Amino acid sequence: MENGYTITDDQSRFDIDAIHRFISEESYWGDGRSRETVAASIAGSFCLAMLAPDGSLAGFCRCVTDYATNAHVMDVFLQPPHRGQGHGKALIEALLFHPKLSAVTRWTLSTSDAHSLYARYGFTNFPKPENQMVRQLPR
Repeated sequence: MENGYTITDDQSRFDIDAIHRFISEESYWGDGRSRETVAASIAGSFCLAMLAPDGSLAGFCRCVTDYATNAHVMDVFLQPPHRGQGHGKALIEALLFHPKLSAVTRWTLSTSDAHSLYARYGFTNFPKPENQMVRQLPR
């Protein structure tokens, strides 16, 4: 990547503490998520971390997938100092075009604020939202 940034799927290079801190303290979707839950979700998913030139965590995304047909994108974020420089687009492109996910034909996600980012990559509203269901349990 340009400017010394690196995108990796090597989970040994992930700063779990920084990922947990952002998700549990700064995101609108993961308030109160425990470090153990974040670590388990990463271990059971395909993830990418964007590392700044100094090696610190610049961004992250997680994808729950079977690697063959379906993938659900979640926990996408950039740390505030790294926003507005095209890094979000680079992270999403790295995920959508990653060789390990090349067979996936159905991508889904939920977002409250980044519709325009995802629309540029072909994401649209569900054609039949009445067919979508969710079972949400309390924490």
